[in-house]
Amino acid sequence: MRAILTYHSIDESGSVISISEEVFREQIVWLARSKVRVVSLDTLMRMPSDANAVALTFDDAFVSFGDVAAPLLADHGMPSTLFVVADAAGKTNRWPGRRDRGVPELPLLGWDALGRLPAQGVEIGGHTRTHANLARLTNGRIQDEVVGGAERIKREIGHMPAVFAYPYGAVSDDAVGIVASRFAWGCTTDMRWVSANEARALLPRIDMFYLRNRGQLERWGTARFRYRLSWRAGARLVRRHFHDVTGGRQS
Repeated sequence: MRAILTYHSIDESGSVISISEEVFREQIVWLARSKVRVVSLDTLMRMPSDANAVALTFDDAFVSFGDVAAPLLADHGMPSTLFVVADAAGKTNRWPGRRDRGVPELPLLGWDALGRLPAQGVEIGGHTRTHANLARLTNGRIQDEVVGGAERIKREIGHMPAVFAYPYGAVSDDAVGIVASRFAWGCTTDMRWVSANEARALLPRIDMFYLRNRGQLERWGTARFRYRLSWRAGARLVRRHFHDVTGGRQS
């Protein structure tokens, strides 16, 4: 089974974007000892569909990634991808025009720290300029958020991102077209494992918030694991539809 795993912040808040440091460390140690290969996103997508492998991705570039995740992954020789909100580097995750209940305001890595990460096996990916909901923007604004954000990353650290993640998993035809034209891969929040013949600008990912308790990741590949993941994905779709209909907010 191939899958792209998504983390955000490593902290003790228990929020929907958080996983505790203790559980995160246990998961990485388990992956290191298991038969599941940890590979780069590009390598994963070029492997056979029945490969037993994962790619690790982290959204938003929280300081906790630099303090906890990056050194731990480097110790185990595990590659990862970090999706950076270009205009928020060195600031916090208080995204413009948005207040998500229950999500703590946390510091984000600055450009000096981000620039050192590729040497530790971290691929820097694009995540827009401002963490905008691309499904609500005009084509011109999507271009600025997606392409402009990537170009700023290149100016700051010298590498043009080859991968992208849609904030909130929000997509539109215009957004997908732009991402497909500028990036090798685009990642959504569609919660499932990677199947054969995925659209390269619409890759699914498994949000690790739903595997934040001890022992859940360790059931990897079992019928119980697959059932739980499918059930969670269905419940998430229902909840997202409710938020869209009622105008509620979702992180």
